[in-house]
Amino acid sequence: MINDASEAYRPAASRGALVFFLMIELYKVHSFYKFSLDSFVIVVNRAIDIVAERMNPKKAVKEPGEEGEAAGEEEENKEDEPMTPRSLGKRVEALIDSITYQGFNYTRRGLLERHKLLIATMLCLRILIRKKKIDEVEVMALVKKEVALDVPNQAESMKFLPEAIWPAVKGLESIKAFANLIGNMESEAL
Repeated sequence: MINDASEAYRPAASRGALVFFLMIELYKVHSFYKFSLDSFVIVVNRAIDIVAERMNPKKAVKEPGEEGEAAGEEEENKEDEPMTPRSLGKRVEALIDSITYQGFNYTRRGLLERHKLLIATMLCLRILIRKKKIDEVEVMALVKKEVALDVPNQAESMKFLPEAIWPAVKGLESIKAFANLIGNMESEAL
């Protein structure tokens, strides 16, 4: 039963690990971006508390002897019941969103303004790669700037691109997702 419960929460743990390892690698962006596991555990606990509060709001506490005492006991028994697969799925999705948001928000506070968009993009790309919505090869081609060695002359309709960028645009065509990039750009050029 414990193994089943831990498996249900694995996606939330996986997202937490993704956010934490992104935070740890930020020293590559600038040397003063350093985060500890202890601080991240506090962030994750806050994210869990937020989800718990949102999904199980505390009921008004009744004084003993007041009417409705039996209803209060009934509500307590409902909380002890196991979660349905649907409610567990909603809880895990809420945890994933909360961990991602709280982790990014915590990290964002210590970033220089010029690095915030970079870090948000890194997080977004890592999440999309993990979900298999984009291919890592495509992301690496964008990040590493694949440059074509044998570059044909730039067409007149493509002169809006600086000449220094043209080899990189041509280099992207070697990736399957960008195979028709130049043709599409030429057909849509004004």
